[in-house]
Amino acid sequence: MVEPRSLRGTKILLCVCGGIAAYKSAELVRRLREAGCEVTVAMTENAQQFVGTTTFQALSGNPVRTSLWDAAAEAAMGHIELARWADRIVVAPATANTLAKLTHGFADDLVTTLCLATTAPITVAPAMNHRMWLHPATQANVATLRERGVQIVGPNDGPLAEGESGPGRMSEPAEILTALGQANA
Repeated sequence: MVEPRSLRGTKILLCVCGGIAAYKSAELVRRLREAGCEVTVAMTENAQQFVGTTTFQALSGNPVRTSLWDAAAEAAMGHIELARWADRIVVAPATANTLAKLTHGFADDLVTTLCLATTAPITVAPAMNHRMWLHPATQANVATLRERGVQIVGPNDGPLAEGESGPGRMSEPAEILTALGQANA
């Protein structure tokens, strides 16, 4: 287990994408805060179908960003400020859709725009059905992201939400925290 103090003072932008594993991201916020990180959460529209912004705001102590079209935040180009603010960006869960967007430079929502606009290191924790994970397109996207220096954490093998089993489970928050600590050391 990594020493939590290796992350102390790190500003983490946690980007939550739409998948059932989004519930694990709430625990990740709690663990990051315990490790001394400042955490701000950005969510995709689909993520909000799985877990609410109130949960993340309560756990992070910061407002949650959900849209490029937030008039108050965007009056000062808030997405650019947020991308500059982060010492690290963590995308957890990272869906197959988001991995594809990141690979190809799409910036059609807040999360992908933040990832494209940052110079901070990016870590992704993939989570999806095992067939989606094993698909050659997803594997090619992950290989490209690795080549670009993106840290990939997981996925784990095991039971999946739809009752199947295989690689595709989002890594546990403790595993993600350890990987972040090792990268920060």
